[in-house]
Amino acid sequence: MTAGEGGRRPQSFELPPGYFDTEDGRHLLARIRGLQGARVLVAVAGAPGSGKSTLAEAVAARLDDAVLVPMDGFHLDNRVLSARDLLARKGAVETFDSEGFAALVERLAVPNSEVIFPVFDRDREIAVGGAGVVMPHHRIVVIEGNYLLLDAAPWNRLRYDLTIFLDVPVPELERRLAARWQGLGKDADQVAAHLRNDLANARWVSTRSRPADISVPQAAHQEPGQG
Repeated sequence: MTAGEGGRRPQSFELPPGYFDTEDGRHLLARIRGLQGARVLVAVAGAPGSGKSTLAEAVAARLDDAVLVPMDGFHLDNRVLSARDLLARKGAVETFDSEGFAALVERLAVPNSEVIFPVFDRDREIAVGGAGVVMPHHRIVVIEGNYLLLDAAPWNRLRYDLTIFLDVPVPELERRLAARWQGLGKDADQVAAHLRNDLANARWVSTRSRPADISVPQAAHQEPGQG
């Protein structure tokens, strides 16, 4: 396994119990339900370890006409990364097929369309083509990924109907990510190497992303017991 977010996640960064019963949680779901259009795109972005995947999954699960599309299916294959001397940077923006993902987002915006997309298999460390399906009846497409709001091409030409950013301070990200890699049995040197890559990507996301329509603060998506 290489550095970055390419590996399995034994530890998820969970929403606190009852989050969607809080005023903020209800407002978030109501805002998404209220989006007008036969097909609407909701972007959930944030740094590695911010909990964006957990939030996106939870939102999609609570909306009958929603489907989840992770950006991770556009990871470049390890062989390609090795040839480009980028394997140690896996998870950085340059280790994704950015233009391929941009083309997918444009296709997803077409109302009542079926769209096939790749899904990243974290056990095998490969993207599997044709593994995900957006059906014509899926009105709400929840897209999640680190770099969705980057103010750089091709990311800044993509248009979403609602954007959400998970705002987590770097020290908290470091704590979570260290626990993640320790949970995978990494030794101290390996954890340090992973953290250097993850935190470099986190700072890139935090400093280079455009403002979101909704910013979800740390308290809304902290781990249980981390009040």
